[in-house]
Amino acid sequence: NYFQLITNLQSRFNISNCIIVQTIWNIQRKSIVRKNLNVIMAYAIMMGLIILVGFFQSWNIALSIFNMCLISAVMTMGANIQWGYAGLINFGIMGYTALGGLAAVLISVDPVQEAWRAGGFDILMCLWLIIAMIFIIRFILKNFAKSKLRTYGIAAIIIAGIIIIRVTAEPGIEAIEAVNPAKTGFLGGFGLPIVFSWIVGAFFAGGLAFIVGKVALGLRADYLAIATLLISEIVIAIIKHEDWLTRGVKNVIGLKRPAPYEVDLQTTEWFINLVERFNLGKLDLIYNLADRQAALNQLVIEGSSVFVKLCYSGLFLTVVIILLILTQKALYSPWGRMMRAIRDNEEAANAMGKNVVKQHLLIFILGSAIVGIAGAMLVTQDGLFTPGSYRPMRYTFLIWVMVIIGGSGNNFGAILGGFAVWFLWIEAAPIALFLINIFTAGMADTHALKVHLIESVPYFRYLMMGLGLLLIMRYRPKGILPEKIEIK
Repeated sequence: NYFQLITNLQSRFNISNCIIVQTIWNIQRKSIVRKNLNVIMAYAIMMGLIILVGFFQSWNIALSIFNMCLISAVMTMGANIQWGYAGLINFGIMGYTALGGLAAVLISVDPVQEAWRAGGFDILMCLWLIIAMIFIIRFILKNFAKSKLRTYGIAAIIIAGIIIIRVTAEPGIEAIEAVNPAKTGFLGGFGLPIVFSWIVGAFFAGGLAFIVGKVALGLRADYLAIATLLISEIVIAIIKHEDWLTRGVKNVIGLKRPAPYEVDLQTTEWFINLVERFNLGKLDLIYNLADRQAALNQLVIEGSSVFVKLCYSGLFLTVVIILLILTQKALYSPWGRMMRAIRDNEEAANAMGKNVVKQHLLIFILGSAIVGIAGAMLVTQDGLFTPGSYRPMRYTFLIWVMVIIGGSGNNFGAILGGFAVWFLWIEAAPIALFLINIFTAGMADTHALKVHLIESVPYFRYLMMGLGLLLIMRYRPKGILPEKIEIK
């Protein structure tokens, strides 16, 4: 079409190729901008709100919100792949997030040599027993026909294996947990840079998803949701109670960071000079040398925290952009169109020769692996691993709210939902307190209604989340940025 248009314009008006190509490119660019204007406006508003937090509260808070929005965006992309692409309900996001955090511990913590000497051999023996069980069961499944005898044999192998593993591991576990339990009491990890755990977290979550998918993907949608939620609870329970693995509820703190430490920055000359250069206007107004130095020290302390958060922002933003490019390519590829066809009508896709079970398993693994990356990113930023903090409200249902509000089936919508919901989740209390102070300005500070409202501020986030969800479902039932079916 473009070739015909260029030929016609040349023959009628004798216009050069360069002018014609430039004109067509301008038309295309304006069309792309017009078509994606709602996406651009939505993200501009979101970034504007975060910038306002920086001006009216602090840049530390704004960057903390931004970083958590990026991590939430990775989680929503994983959930969106499963639900938006294939229509699979996964209420086990919490478990895959925890596995990502577990990977961060196992990769970055230095090995505890004394613990390995005390009971490491017993743990390794149990690992080999588990591998042997898997190969034996796989051999039986491949070489024996389906029968009750085969089923009973596999069940007997599993029960006997669990008993043997427990007996073998018990002395080693007790010895490991007795090694300086206040500080260690576990085997530790490999002592590698924590960024490697992002990849390992994906493999951990993908491996669990493979097992869960083999067992549960044949279930009806509601039963699948219940099964995935219960399996994630089992994962959390194991991580909590196996102290030899990650200290359990005693938590692991002081994990290695991919960003510099604030204390180190505060004593580094180049950073102090950088902060002084950025705040030269403020410092020039202070004539007393002692006051000027005190002000500079305070600015360096604040600036070090902002600098570290900016480092994390760069890392997390890189991950989000890479995943967005890959998921967009997948969405508009033949594979993506096939997945949407399976989602919309499994029977028709099956009749056309598509292996629905295999594709469901693949996309279940991919989505869970992305959630595992987000779990490792979260622990990387916090610098600690707390198994008790993994709750369904925060790491499952809130992620689903993000996907629903943003727009399932649309990667840009899922990311926007992660930003919008997390921003509201954090800023609901300050916004509620601001509005309460405005509407009760004429009341005394001891007035019963005013006191009650101020005491209820922490619960306003649930009210605002509920209202937001109701409004979106009423006026934008497909989300803020609904799915667009395009063929590229």
